[in-house]
Parts: sequence; C-alpha cells; structure tokens
Amino acid sequence: MAAPMQVHLDEEEVRHEPRLQDTPEDISLDAAANTIAFHPSRDIIAVGDVDGDVYLYSFSCLEGGNKELWSSGHHLKSCREVSFSHDGQKLFTVSKDKCIHILNVEEGRLVTRFSKAHSSALNSLLVIDEHLFATGDDNGELKLWDLRKGTSVMEMKHHEEYISGMALDGNKRLLLTTSGDGTMGVFNIRRRRFELLSEPQSAELTAVTLMKRGKKVVCSSSEGTLYLFNWNGFGATSDRFALKVESIDCLVPVTDSIVCAGSTDGIIRAVNILPNRVIGSVGQHVGEPIEQLAKCPISPFLASCGHDQKVKFWDISSLSSVVVDDYRKKKKKGSQLKSLSRKAIGSGEDFFADLREEAAGPEEKEEDHSSDSDSD
Repeated sequence: MAAPMQVHLDEEEVRHEPRLQDTPEDISLDAAANTIAFHPSRDIIAVGDVDGDVYLYSFSCLEGGNKELWSSGHHLKSCREVSFSHDGQKLFTVSKDKCIHILNVEEGRLVTRFSKAHSSALNSLLVIDEHLFATGDDNGELKLWDLRKGTSVMEMKHHEEYISGMALDGNKRLLLTTSGDGTMGVFNIRRRRFELLSEPQSAELTAVTLMKRGKKVVCSSSEGTLYLFNWNGFGATSDRFALKVESIDCLVPVTDSIVCAGSTDGIIRAVNILPNRVIGSVGQHVGEPIEQLAKCPISPFLASCGHDQKVKFWDISSLSSVVVDDYRKKKKKGSQLKSLSRKAIGSGEDFFADLREEAAGPEEKEEDHSSDSDSD
C-alpha cells in the first residue's frame, strides 16, 4: 500500500515544478523601452526606457524565471542606448539629457558620469574596448572617449542630422556611422581622423552592421530599403534590397549571411544577404513599432523591445542552419510570410495570416547580379 502513495506524492511534486519553456517569458515594463543589451557572459539583459530608467534583469526559460536585479533612475530624460563593457562589469548608458553614465553591473551603482557630454541629446553608443567608447548625438556630432583620460579624445561633426547607429570593423580601426541625413560616415579611430561620407540615399539611414566576414556593410533605412556597401567601397552602394515595409529601424546579424530586421509594423524579419531574400518572420510586437533588437552571445535567443512596453525573447537556433541559394522560386500569389518562431506557432495566434512573402521586384536584376559577384 505504501508504494502507490509514494507515486502519488511524486506526481504532486512534478505538477508544481516550474515548466521549462522554449524561450524566457516576456518582460513587462511601466514605459516603452528604447534599448536593450545582453550581458556578454551571463543570462542577464539590460533595458533603458523613455522615462530615463535603466533596469537589469536575469532571465531563464523556467516559467516565472525572470527576475529584476536592480533599477536606476539617474537619467532625467529618455535613455536611448545601453551597452555592457566587454568584461561585463560595467554598463554604459546615454540619454536625451546629454549625459553618459557608467554603472556597476553588480549593484547598479553610478561609477562615472559625464554631464553635458554633448551639446545635443545623445542618441547612440558603441563600446570599443576596455578604454575607448564612442557616442553620437541628435545634431550629427561624433565623440570618441578614453576612460584613462576621463575625457573625449576625438570630436567630429560631418553629419547634418542625428547619428542613428554605429559599427566597428574587426581590427577596431574604422568606425562606421549612419545618420538621418541619409549618409554613412567612415572615421579612422586609430588615427583620430575623418575618412569620408557616402553619397546620400533617398531616406534616413537607421542602423548599420557588417556581414559576409566583414566584406559587406548593410544599412537600413526609413523607406524600408537595405543598402549594401562593399568594404573599402564606402562612397557608393553596391546593391540594395527593398522590403515591403514602411521603415526598418534596427538590424542585428545572426549569422554571416542572415540579419534580423525590426520595423515599424512590429515584425522581425530574417533576411539573407546576397542572395537577397526574406526568409521569414522571427516574431512580432503586434501592431507596435520595434525600437531595438539584441542577440544573446551565449544562448540562441534574440530579444526585441517595442512600443508595447514589453521585452520579448525569440528562439533563433534554426537560422544557423539556413542556406539560401541563388535560385529564386516563382512565388505563388498570396503566399504567406513564413513563421520561423515556435513561440508564435505554439501560442495559437496566427500573427502572420495577412502577411505576404516580401521581395524587391524592381531590384531583382541588380540583386541577382550582386549575388553572382559575391560567390566567396
């Protein structure tokens, strides 16, 4: 009689154990988040919101496993960018209040503050190494900072509008910037000098990233087009790929050929670069613009934040095995945008029923020509 009783108790214990999920649960916030960043070596994510507050959360795939570690309200206005130091011990934040803050990750304590760091509201931030980081503001000014000296060591203004994004080459020599004036800037941070501006595009450039082992630069735009540049051919675009979206506001590379793009329609698209294809949808903030994407360096997760006051996690492990060849299948009329997320499928919500597979019709010839020349 004792054995069945023991089995019954074990079942009760199992029933109350936290359920393991494919991705961590959504993080709900009190205000819309502008920016997110993953810790380089721990299951921790930082969030900055429109009220100027900064939060640090641990996350887990266990049901109810997310936990707020601390919050900081040091910024007086909207926090626009957060980024961890490469060793994960510091968190850099920039704000509309023109200040740069460096926080201790363990406690959220303010370690360093650069007040009135720029003459205009800060908009972008890039940590370069243990000593150097770069910031860009709403007026197009770029500054390079050296923590050893406690001040900026390079100040340049070659953009006419806000600096929307920054990227660095593998040698940490050239810093690339995108701007609301439609140009990409190239700055030599080793020699502390400006190199060149690209020709202006027909819309604001919103983000920049490197692909194809650093041989290609991809810029997103407010007209829904991805602009491609060859490395060392920064003056003019080598190719472009128009998605049928109003604006692409953020980019994150997930493989050497696949980038995830967040847009104002709330959808995260996985896009293959050369050949240029929309592979499908990773996920969605329903009806709300996406502000930023971040890829976890230690887990197969993509995180996104949007105007719905949520941080969402997506499993992108399937993208690592996707191979897109040059052959383009003829599309069926009314074909749907393929969902790549088990999270969306498992939820029972058909987020993508009204969406159609997207590709750049008028750009196909240019696109195919570029893919032929990029056989490496």
